[in-house]
Amino acid sequence: MSPLADLPSSDVPWLVMGLMSGTSADGLDAVLVAVEPRGYKGGRPFLELLEHFHSPYPVDLRHAVLRAAGNQSSPGELCILQRRLGEHHARTARELADRSGKTPHMASLHGQTVQHRPEAGATLQLADPYLLVEALGCPVVWDLRRRDMALGGQGAPLVPLTELWLRGQAEPWIALNLGGIANATVWDGVEVRAWDLGPGMSLLDLAAQRWMGLPYDPEGGRATGRVHGEMLERWLANPYFHLPLPKSTGREVFGAEWLEGRISCLEALPVADRLVTLAAFSAEAVALGLRGLCPEGTPLMLSGGGAQHRRLRQELQERLPGLRLEDDADFPPGAREAVSWALLGAASALGVPGNLPEVTGASRPAVLGSWAFPG
Repeated sequence: MSPLADLPSSDVPWLVMGLMSGTSADGLDAVLVAVEPRGYKGGRPFLELLEHFHSPYPVDLRHAVLRAAGNQSSPGELCILQRRLGEHHARTARELADRSGKTPHMASLHGQTVQHRPEAGATLQLADPYLLVEALGCPVVWDLRRRDMALGGQGAPLVPLTELWLRGQAEPWIALNLGGIANATVWDGVEVRAWDLGPGMSLLDLAAQRWMGLPYDPEGGRATGRVHGEMLERWLANPYFHLPLPKSTGREVFGAEWLEGRISCLEALPVADRLVTLAAFSAEAVALGLRGLCPEGTPLMLSGGGAQHRRLRQELQERLPGLRLEDDADFPPGAREAVSWALLGAASALGVPGNLPEVTGASRPAVLGSWAFPG
């Protein structure tokens, strides 16, 4: 069945809902976007962000997600988690539709990543698309990453193509998303490169939970100590940082298991020093990847939860003095990746490839995702 059978003519704008839950596992961002179907030919399909709604995960659901990401869940628990995440997505989508007074023509569902193992050609995003179809009464595209993996790609990152659609190619720019995992899209004026740089907020959030009893350290307010350089040097020997592109990673590498393996040395330090050293680790992981890629003065546009972490920003600026740190002001915090997912979903409906083989390593461009339909 063609998705276009259930969608309006491409001669009129589409209302597309995008749903994104990132590696920070803090909740779900849902957006309603106006898309110009004919705009894909010229590389500018985005028209307008109409609505954005962030729905935090309940504490017990977030813990279940982190357990799954830490490889601590049984098959039965994963099965139930799929349903629970589907219910949360469906409730959030319905609330966004009701708040806006608009019914989307289609929805694009990312799902919650609980495992990402590109070395094995495998990835797992959980959230039941059929619950979303029932909640909205429109077609839903989901599971967008595995088609790229079937073609030998990493399945990530997929947002670089949408970054080009949204930002254009007139001048060099770097888009840095500081979610659970830090990822960057780099346009140097000639070619686009994109990959996962390493930990963004994943380790800092786990540290806040362990030593502060909070889900995260608001604005990095407790990260006021001293950086322990000898620890940084050891941590930066991680093989991931020395892999060639294309590459992607997740909490399987920079998550609870990583932190547990370094608890004894970290707990020998004051809490403020622990948090600052982890912030410096995230910053240096970013700097290792980005140094020398663009002309001096190129804007480094920050999005994701880490953009609010004062010490992480400071460490980034010190390590990348030639770049101009800026907040991503185009969209509300948390909305950009959901907008990207809406654009990728509409591309799928139109038969437009959603991956960049030069970024993911896939053998060719491909139309992404599977579809679920109402009725």
